[in-house]
Amino acid sequence: QVQLVETGGGLVQTGGSLGLSCAASGRTVSSFAMGWFRQAPGKEREYVSNIARNNGYTYYADSVKGRFTISRDNAKNLVYLQMNSLKPEDTAVYYCAARDSDFPSQYKYWGQGTQVTVSS
Repeated sequence: QVQLVETGGGLVQTGGSLGLSCAASGRTVSSFAMGWFRQAPGKEREYVSNIARNNGYTYYADSVKGRFTISRDNAKNLVYLQMNSLKPEDTAVYYCAARDSDFPSQYKYWGQGTQVTVSS
């Protein structure tokens, strides 16, 4: 059974940094295409970033490009999201997700989420 667990959320001031981790169990992260999503209060869940399974290429939403970095550590079976230059509009619950293959495969596994709050 695959489980994803996010850690690393918290409260940070505008301009600060946070690093999120996603630990996978049941399968290795290298066997997945991994992604990060977020959901702010009163808004729909939105895409943040993903890392391709086949070649490790990374992709970002325009809103976070240049500030967030997704990476994968196969040895530790972790996926990271480093968030720099945080803004109040980055406040959301952040979710790690996994799919069996790259697009157009759908994300099948989801973590429980971790809260990120950016104060102004």
